[in-house]
Amino acid sequence: MINNNSSWDNVIILVDMNCFFAAVEQQDNPFWRNRPIAVTNGIQGTTIITSSYEARSYGVKTGMRLKQAKQLCPELIQAPSRPYRYAEISTAIMQSLQSITPDLEVYSVDEAFLDVTHCQHLLGSPLEIGQLVKQTVHEVSGLTCSVGISGDKTTAKYAAKLNKPDGLTLIHPNDAERTLAPLPVTELSGINKGTARFLAQYGVYHCGDMKKIPISIPAKRFGNLGRRIWLMAQGKDPEQIQTNVKPPKTIGHGKVMPPETDDLVTILTYFQHMCEKVAARLRQHQFKASQFYIGLKTKQGWLQTKAKLSYSTDDGKIIFELCKRFTMHHWSQQGGWQVQVTALNPHTEQQDDLFENGSINTKQNQLNKTIDSINQRYGEFTIAPSRLIDRSVMPNVIAPSWKPSGHRKTI
Repeated sequence: MINNNSSWDNVIILVDMNCFFAAVEQQDNPFWRNRPIAVTNGIQGTTIITSSYEARSYGVKTGMRLKQAKQLCPELIQAPSRPYRYAEISTAIMQSLQSITPDLEVYSVDEAFLDVTHCQHLLGSPLEIGQLVKQTVHEVSGLTCSVGISGDKTTAKYAAKLNKPDGLTLIHPNDAERTLAPLPVTELSGINKGTARFLAQYGVYHCGDMKKIPISIPAKRFGNLGRRIWLMAQGKDPEQIQTNVKPPKTIGHGKVMPPETDDLVTILTYFQHMCEKVAARLRQHQFKASQFYIGLKTKQGWLQTKAKLSYSTDDGKIIFELCKRFTMHHWSQQGGWQVQVTALNPHTEQQDDLFENGSINTKQNQLNKTIDSINQRYGEFTIAPSRLIDRSVMPNVIAPSWKPSGHRKTI
């Protein structure tokens, strides 16, 4: 029998906040506590981002239309999302976890991996450290979390799912392969249905089937990810905690429009909204770019281009001119659903590019800095182009790759 109070060679913890957005809303609104609530993207949002456990007991699920959810649960309370509030609490949680170990990977706004291998002689057994993690999260946020503990990231993430909400589950590294063996491969994070279909061609349906095929089969198809998948299924995920945030390959923003929007002014308003957000982020982190992806999603698919300038810029007006040209050239008045503007290969600039009139460029840079300062103090788009007065009232959303600081602190 394995003694879970003894030291392990490797100890990885996954912290998973329970119904994070909904839990924040219930905590901030005491009348909503212990009641079914569903978080939507603003009061006009029609799709559920997440819901409380009380709502889930009625069958309410993420991605469900609000109308359908209210049929299942007539007493359902709609809670408009407040991404800045969620990010504020998440930041406090992540900072508090660094008091336990500096080996922290912020996986998303409501999940984090901790490598506490070297903390055992100071903080106790893996079980005791897991209890400390739960206590720390509750003290700083008032919220509960589920914790999974094992010897690798994939098994720890699976363990965290087993006893929600407010769970604490240990899978000893020596038990990981045996525990995972009967599970469908899709139970593991990172293995989607497409990957599962490929593995099924070789008789791999459950994790225990993986060792029946050579590692070269998934490696040939998926490269290093394939090698990792082969090891993951055996409780031997080799991926280490990622504490460094890599430089950005892109900086972009997109937004969903009302279905089948065919009004030119509306489409350009959405494009300008995204251009200003991209430009503000470029300036905030001292990046510029000379190439931009511009896309408009229609019923027939994406209208898209990569527009290139002869110089680098961080000015929303210039990026918007590219979007206007794109729209006039590619759009044929068909209904649109979504816009996307992305700076490709952003890079730091030691010296500003000069237009034909360098003084105009300098004045625009100074103006942008002043606007950024005001908006950072009083709120996004306190000062903005007049067209953006008519921008979407739908609030921003937290990027999947959100981090508490740096260029990925994106809302």
